[in-house]
Amino acid sequence: MEKVQGYIQENKQRFMDELFDLIRIPSISADSEYKADVLKTCEFLKEKLIAAGAENVEISPTKGHPILYGDKIIDPKLPTILVYGHYDVQPAVPLELWTTPPFEPTIRNERIYARGACDDKGQMYMHFKAFEAMMKTGTLPCNVKFMIEGEEEVGSPNLGPYCIANKAKLKADVCLISDTSMIANDVPSIDVGLRGLTYVEVEVTGPNRDLHSGVYGGAVANPINILAKMIASLHDENMHITIPGFYDGIVEQTAEERAEMAKAPFNEADYKKDLGVAELLGEKGYTTMERTGTRPTLDCNGIWGGYTGEGSKTVLPSKAFAKISMRLVPNQNSHHITELFSKHFKSIAPASVKVEVRPHHGGEPVLTPTDSIEFKAASMAIEKTFGKKPIPTRGGGSIPIVALFEKELGVKSVLMGFGLDIDALHSPNESYGVFNFYKGIETIPYYYENYTKLKSQ
Repeated sequence: MEKVQGYIQENKQRFMDELFDLIRIPSISADSEYKADVLKTCEFLKEKLIAAGAENVEISPTKGHPILYGDKIIDPKLPTILVYGHYDVQPAVPLELWTTPPFEPTIRNERIYARGACDDKGQMYMHFKAFEAMMKTGTLPCNVKFMIEGEEEVGSPNLGPYCIANKAKLKADVCLISDTSMIANDVPSIDVGLRGLTYVEVEVTGPNRDLHSGVYGGAVANPINILAKMIASLHDENMHITIPGFYDGIVEQTAEERAEMAKAPFNEADYKKDLGVAELLGEKGYTTMERTGTRPTLDCNGIWGGYTGEGSKTVLPSKAFAKISMRLVPNQNSHHITELFSKHFKSIAPASVKVEVRPHHGGEPVLTPTDSIEFKAASMAIEKTFGKKPIPTRGGGSIPIVALFEKELGVKSVLMGFGLDIDALHSPNESYGVFNFYKGIETIPYYYENYTKLKSQ
């Protein structure tokens, strides 16, 4: 491992220069105007993966943006690690809120500011460079496969079909992903769980047209008023979700697991100050960390209807709309929860309105046991490079592809992310620590080494 770390130190500036070149390509998957740039990014990565020493490198077209694959099989009898990442990024708007141009990476205060700096170009490219370091020093201890997609930021619509069609090619023992964060550089952590998601849009219709609120107000149901009451009724006074069957079968954390999570540093006063709120609100009986990582939630993400333009218009609207998301925990299924929500939401609507529920997308919750080889290898690697044993945490967000890999490929995923909460993912002035970029490259080879040893015992 000394050779690997030496190679990394000798090539640090080149690694950073290459990352900057990668970031400069605006691979915005949500905007068709950038389709050529998305492909250009994939082609850039293909060249770098070949240069690093990978074989069978190919760009596979999909109905959307392409998927990059490459591998290095040194011995079929050895463990195989599948590396997943994505090269597409979020739109950069509003541009006026960026201190420096979003696709011209700039280092300030030891942080790389640019769209995609952390999510996920910076974190994904660490794996390319760690792999290169092992290949160039002849120290790769196991087989490696890369699957890098270009549609993560738009829900990975073509990744599932690709995995199903390429199960044999993607066969592996574990999937290694760096698309998450840790608590702090001096408090390393590993996400061992992610919440699932179901996202729906609801439409409430009253009269067959917009009405004059003076002529009809008080006699005809106002869909906005009805919708607001319906959404409010989805929580009780303890912020417990009122949908029948919503909590059925969920696994409660043990006292030991809650105690381990409580070791993570958390200052409620600082948390409130950062958010600009006077008081926190959540499900009674649980800490803030538990509410955002281990408990299911239901939130209204948007609501509209009637007249919202400048000035006034005294209208009683025909329709009102809302977008609602639910974060799910282990033993909850996104399709089942969507059905429960739809049935309940329609049941609480008065006869004066009609209700339609339109499912959008979702994903399943996942959990990696802390006594597994997969987790132990990551914990040992981070302890080696950070000098501290990482704290196991639960991520509040959702990465649907993790459940997809478990279902279709039969592999558990390790979420060994090196980002921080201050990275401002999806926001103006996204950034990634220079320290974190290099520390990730240094840590990944230890994961390969540890996993290979543990797997052979």
